[in-house]
Amino acid sequence: MKVLLEENEIPEHWYNIVADMPNPPHAVLGPDGNPVTPEALAPLFPAGVIEQEVSAERWIPIPQEVREIYRLWRPSPLHRATRLEAALGTPAKIYYKNEGVSPAGSHKPNSAVAQAYYNKQDGTKKLVTETGAGQWGSSLALAGQMFGLEVLVYMVKISYEQKPFRRSMMQTWGANVVASPSTDTQAGRDVLAKDPDSNGSLGVAISEAVEIAAQNDDTNYALGSVLNHVLLHQTVIGLEAKKQFEKVGDYPDMIFAPCGGGSNFGGVAFPFFADMASGKSLRLVAVEPASCPTLTRGHFAYDFGDVAGLTPLTKMYTLGHDFMPPGIHAGGLRYHGDSALVSQLYNEKLIEAQAVNQLETFEAGVEFARQEGIVPAPESNHAIAAVIREALACKESGEAKTLFFNLSGHGHFDMASYDRYLAGELTDYDYPEEEIQAALDRLPKVDEPV
Repeated sequence: MKVLLEENEIPEHWYNIVADMPNPPHAVLGPDGNPVTPEALAPLFPAGVIEQEVSAERWIPIPQEVREIYRLWRPSPLHRATRLEAALGTPAKIYYKNEGVSPAGSHKPNSAVAQAYYNKQDGTKKLVTETGAGQWGSSLALAGQMFGLEVLVYMVKISYEQKPFRRSMMQTWGANVVASPSTDTQAGRDVLAKDPDSNGSLGVAISEAVEIAAQNDDTNYALGSVLNHVLLHQTVIGLEAKKQFEKVGDYPDMIFAPCGGGSNFGGVAFPFFADMASGKSLRLVAVEPASCPTLTRGHFAYDFGDVAGLTPLTKMYTLGHDFMPPGIHAGGLRYHGDSALVSQLYNEKLIEAQAVNQLETFEAGVEFARQEGIVPAPESNHAIAAVIREALACKESGEAKTLFFNLSGHGHFDMASYDRYLAGELTDYDYPEEEIQAALDRLPKVDEPV
C-alpha cells in the first residue's frame, strides 16, 4: 500500500520543536565560556539561517521558492510494508516514508535547498561543507547548482574511497570534491602529520570546511545535520507523514530513524513530539551504530563539533571531538556528537536510543530489499534492523503495534558495501569502553552559565 499527497499538501511551515520542549535548550558557548551571540555566527551563516537557529517560534514559514523546488520530489510517499510484515509473521503494521525519491536519493535536499536559498538571498557566492557517506555533499551540490552557488565539499576519505559514484554525482552537479583530511587546510595537515593514513572523520572534515569559510568573505559554511536549523528543515518529513497517517486512519505506536548527527531522526520524529507534548502516548527511537554509540554510550557534556576546536561548544552526547571512528559503511552515522536538541531530549528521557551492529543492519537491509524491492542505504538499515527487532517482539507477544520508520535514502551508490556483506567480508565492531572513558578526559573544561 502506498499513501500519496498532492503537491498542494506540501507543508507551508517547518515545525520548531523548541516551542514544545519542557526545558529551553542549553546555551551554545564560545571559547571564553560565554554564550555565543547570533552576531558571532555571521561569518559562517546567512541571516535567515541564524534566525532559525536561535528561534523559539513553533512554526517557521517555508519560502515559496523553496516549496517550488520541493515539488520536484515532494510529497514523498508513505508505504505500508505488507510483504515484510508477512515474511516476519508479525501482527505489527510496518510503515515507512521513502525519502530516497529525491534527486540526490536521500532526505538531505530538504535542508540543502533551504540553506542555498538563504545564502543566495544574502549574496553569498560560495558554499563549503563536509560530507560522510556523500548524501549531504551531493544534496548541497544539487542545491548550489539550482541557485548559482559554487560548492566545495570535503568528503571523509574512507567514504571518498568506498563511494566513488557519490563523488561523481557531486561533480556532475558542479561541486569540487576533496578527500579529507587534505593538505588544503591547517586542520587537515595537522591530522595527516599525526596519521598519514588517516581514514578521516566528519569532525576532521568539518574543521577543514569551517577553516575555509572563516578565511573567505564570499564563502559561507553549510552543515547537513546537528544544528537546530537543519533539523527544522527536515520536519517536512514528519509533517507529511502525519497527514498520510490521517488519510488511512492510522497512527504509529513507535517511530524509528537512523541517528548520526540527528537530522534524519529529528525530521521524522519531531513533528510527532508535538503530539507527545499534548499527552499522546508514543515512543520515538533513535538508532545508531554500535561502533559509534554516541547516545547510548557517550558523555552528555560540552564539546566542540569538530576536531580542531574551531566550532562553538555545544551541550550534547559525545564520544569526544577527537574520536576517530572505524571505517563502517554507514558513513553518514560516523559522527562523534549528536544534535543538541536530540541530546537534550534523550537526557531528559523523552526519546529512546538503540545501538545495532553492522552485520545485523545489512541482514535487515537485504531482507527489506527482497520483500519490498527497495535497496536501502546502509544508514537506513539501522532503522530497519530496529523495526524488525520490534516486529519480532510483537510476534512473540501478540501485540499489533503500528511501527513507522524513515527510509532516509536508497543504497544505489552503496552496492560495494552490499558486495562485501554478501561475500562475508564485513565484521562487527564494538567501540572499546576504555576509549569512551578516555574521551571524557579530553573534553573541554567549561562551566555551564547559570
